[in-house]
Amino acid sequence: KILALHQPVAGDLRFIVVALKVNNDLERMGDFAKNIAKRAKELMQVEPLATLPAFVNELPDLVRTMVRNSLDALVKLDVELAQEVIDMDDKVDEINRAMYDEVTRVARENPDRTKVAISLLSTSRYMERIGDLSTNIAEDVIFMVDGRVVRHAD
Repeated sequence: KILALHQPVAGDLRFIVVALKVNNDLERMGDFAKNIAKRAKELMQVEPLATLPAFVNELPDLVRTMVRNSLDALVKLDVELAQEVIDMDDKVDEINRAMYDEVTRVARENPDRTKVAISLLSTSRYMERIGDLSTNIAEDVIFMVDGRVVRHAD
């Protein structure tokens, strides 16, 4: 209705586009968070599996910070904070890749623990996707503020 009746241009149009995209990204984050909770509930019922310290100690904090900072960057229109979120994504991807290697090792060495290891891997993947969605929001902030498209700039 806003597009049809008010014909926004430039910054106003970018704001509308970003608001619609961020809404979708937040909904998907919620879905992934729900999946993480479901996996955690399942994992509480089995014997714990030793895993990568980075998965336990770093990944949740990194992802939580990315979500918080991407939303702060949006509210404050802070391009520098948005760029920090984008830069954090590499570490999240690195931990998720290491989890894949760890699950492969566990499956090989302890086949009876494979199901638990796969649950941990899917949890890692869900967190990685939340990080990606935070990165999307940060990229959208830069687009909204500067009009620059930084997605796929690598």
